[in-house]
Amino acid sequence: MQLIFIHGSGGSKESWIYQTQYFKGSIALDLPGHPEGELITTIDGYVEWLRSAVQEAGYRQVVLVGHSLGGGIALLYALKYPKDLAAIITVGSGARLRVHPQFLEALEKVIKDPEIENPLNTAFDLIDPELASVLKRRSTENGPTAELNDLKACDRFDIMDRLAQIDVHTLALCGDQDVMTPPKYSHYLAGHMPNAKAVIIEGGTHMVFAEKPLEANHAIENFLKTIGG
Repeated sequence: MQLIFIHGSGGSKESWIYQTQYFKGSIALDLPGHPEGELITTIDGYVEWLRSAVQEAGYRQVVLVGHSLGGGIALLYALKYPKDLAAIITVGSGARLRVHPQFLEALEKVIKDPEIENPLNTAFDLIDPELASVLKRRSTENGPTAELNDLKACDRFDIMDRLAQIDVHTLALCGDQDVMTPPKYSHYLAGHMPNAKAVIIEGGTHMVFAEKPLEANHAIENFLKTIGG
């Protein structure tokens, strides 16, 4: 199996360092425009870019692991191209990813005035300081335009009425303190997809995989064992 980790809005492949170190042979990708290349404005567009990358690399039995935006990408990929995949894992994600208007407005202000601190950087507060500093630097390199682009793509995403069509093995991970994509999102996936289950990690927030890497990695590992990985 080939594990491919996909970051969230405005994020970077470095956010998955605890996972790529643990799961040998796995990879994490930077989405286009983060910061290299052109931003893609829809989750569907990200899916098409990712499928091209998968096919070009010749990967087989792919397991997509996506955080937030990345989870939406994984879900839609599974809906469109299930034969490419062995499984998907969503982390702090859901079938609909509406974004509070105040987050979008805050980023628009940051774009207009770079002196304003990005309020969404508080997402790194519970991560080990060394990794948090890397993620903040990468967020700055990507810029608020990339984050706003991604959040707008999330805000338009909704496949709630199509979940029953996704029969790929699915693990829905979430932190019990996640307020961006609460545990009910993951439970909804588990309740409306034929081969999905939810695991909720105590004490984790929206960046649970970086805050609680041991627990997240064990949950992923145990899931992979159930599907023969």
